[in-house]
Amino acid sequence: MNYQDTIAYLFTRLPMFSRIGPAAFKKDLTNTLELCAFLDDPQKKFKTIHIAGTNGKGSVSHMLAAILQTAGYKTGLYTSPHLEDFRERIRINGEMISEQEVIDFTQKINPRIESIEPSFFEITVAMAFDHFARHQVDIAVIEVGLGGRLDSTNVINPEISVITQIGYDHMNMLGDTLEQIATEKAGIIKTGIPVVIGEKQSELLPHFQKIAEERSAPLFLAPEYFQVADYAWIGHELMIEIENPHETDHLKYHLDLTGIYQLKNILPVLETCRLLREKGWNTDHLQIAKALRQVKSLTGLQGRWDIIHQHPTIILEVAHNEDGIRQMLQQLETINYQHLHIVFGTVKDKDPENIIQLLPLQARYYFSQAHIPRALDANELKNMAQKRGLTGKAFSDVNEALKTARENAHKDDLIVVCGSIFLVAEVRFVRREA
Repeated sequence: MNYQDTIAYLFTRLPMFSRIGPAAFKKDLTNTLELCAFLDDPQKKFKTIHIAGTNGKGSVSHMLAAILQTAGYKTGLYTSPHLEDFRERIRINGEMISEQEVIDFTQKINPRIESIEPSFFEITVAMAFDHFARHQVDIAVIEVGLGGRLDSTNVINPEISVITQIGYDHMNMLGDTLEQIATEKAGIIKTGIPVVIGEKQSELLPHFQKIAEERSAPLFLAPEYFQVADYAWIGHELMIEIENPHETDHLKYHLDLTGIYQLKNILPVLETCRLLREKGWNTDHLQIAKALRQVKSLTGLQGRWDIIHQHPTIILEVAHNEDGIRQMLQQLETINYQHLHIVFGTVKDKDPENIIQLLPLQARYYFSQAHIPRALDANELKNMAQKRGLTGKAFSDVNEALKTARENAHKDDLIVVCGSIFLVAEVRFVRREA
């Protein structure tokens, strides 16, 4: 098989969450452990940092990978889902796994695929671990796919575990209360391994503390060590001034990730770097400052308040749950524009009616859908939105929706594409023109 044949095989032969939803989620680690055993347990051959959370885990993962890479370490990065190319999920020092390596791995693992019928995610996790081990990375940043306790990535024994913000998402699999969701995320806490909690959520902190204590895992609440003293947008960067209660001098960082939600995400990044320094890793202020100015170019991160066009301004934002949409709306309040156009699509299992309730009435909408079975039909979405008082048209393809939004927009208008990672992933022509 060539690369395209291999990718088609992986996408169609294996149960894939983005395509079929919860049916693809395997509720134990048996397959992952069996795949890793077949590969001689690659996950035990390199150091890791493990990152879970509802929102923020992708940005935190990329920032930490950029810092470690800048510090001179050969750094693996495993994230999901991908936006344009499957190989985005598996990188070393920002470079994607090669097409030939994807082919070779799939051929090698094929007997196990036929015998144990793993999910798409289980195979990609095994592929990442095998890739990092063969290339002898110094450390790999591993982002949880879904939940934590039963996620395929949860077979590692990391240097540090990190849990970012907890919110409502995937309730049909993780539970319908924040406490239940937090329990699943806390499944990555390992015996004796430090855990960083990224945000102080008063109702959940005692829950995390109890689990960490049961596992003798030192717990560190990032906002107790670092706080944002000030911030501003300077050019195409977000400047953040950080204060540390234990030090007199403030630290300033310039981020090429300009979403206002990075004010939350930078705190667990800095706390993780502090703990890494205590373990002997070179993650000092200079390395951090240098890395945070170039996270996108170092790691290939896309879709986080991603400005891809000017006049009119077009932004891709992978906000796809209630908390993510709230953070996006907070960002909108900080910028100037004449009229707001929102290209919006979601999936059936994201409680679309709750998300629609949050959307601004004064925007012009272009309802669309990704080309996956899970996508909510654009016309059905439009009908839901109309009941809320939102006005707009339905489009079966996001690029057609975006083209129409551009035609309707004044040069001082703002167009935001959001609501589904998979919708953002299908944006094509504007990305090439930007």
